[in-house]
Amino acid sequence: MKRSIIYLPVLLMTVMGFIACNNQAATEQQTSNSIDTVSSTSEWNLGVALWTFHTFNFPESLDKVDSAGIQYIEANTFHKTGPSLKDTIVGQLSPEGVAALKKMIADRGLKLESIYVGGGDTFESWKKEFDIAKALGVKFVTAEPPVKMWDQIDSLAGAYGLKVAIHDHWKGVSAYWHPDSVLAAIEGHPNFGACADLGHWPKSGIDPVDGVKKLAGHIIAIHLKDIAEFNNTKIQDVPVGKGVVNFPGVFEELKRQGFKGNIYIEMDVEGKPSNLPAVVETAKYYKEQVDKLK
Repeated sequence: MKRSIIYLPVLLMTVMGFIACNNQAATEQQTSNSIDTVSSTSEWNLGVALWTFHTFNFPESLDKVDSAGIQYIEANTFHKTGPSLKDTIVGQLSPEGVAALKKMIADRGLKLESIYVGGGDTFESWKKEFDIAKALGVKFVTAEPPVKMWDQIDSLAGAYGLKVAIHDHWKGVSAYWHPDSVLAAIEGHPNFGACADLGHWPKSGIDPVDGVKKLAGHIIAIHLKDIAEFNNTKIQDVPVGKGVVNFPGVFEELKRQGFKGNIYIEMDVEGKPSNLPAVVETAKYYKEQVDKLK
């Protein structure tokens, strides 16, 4: 009897170790499979985040995207909607206003697949913006949810059938400045994923290629922007391909991961008549780089 008692813990430890090893192997195999399934870059949708034209109202922004020959857009809930809708911000639109906004988009042949939501600090404020997002027919929302509300927002996203792509700003501004903090939010929240902002990471000293690698299997969308130097939170972005971001490396890694989704051109620069020339230049650069992957 004493002998059985002595060996029982050893036996239990052996069994638990075997199960743990099997689970780890299964997890590694699953991750490997998801990364090895390389998709065609034709399944990458180039678009524009309308924040790029936030100094213009919504219909004016749509006209600029349309003139750039780009089809996909990401809206935001704090964009003024123009004179016909009394400049009401998108997040405060009535059902009739939402219908009018959808018509603006459809009339130009554009596709709205996501929207950046500010959210706020209450469940009610998040629900209102999810109502707008759902009515607009988007596939996911881009957001930076308060850490204390992870569970609530994940449940809300599940109820609405929408994914939440967690966006990164830089250190000192956002809880999500580091890929590890995005992964912490995703853990245990099946409706969370990532929107990797390539131009914000360098401000916190993070190489975008490393960031994309860390978020493998979780990236829903990309914000395509460049920055002139690392570890400087005070500078604005530069035209894509003119700064420190290794875009060929990023695109190669996305292809390796089998990424499928939207890549949104976004610029924060203000004080110019329009970011349209930079958007056109970025679209050309993007095509040149992605063509090299085929």
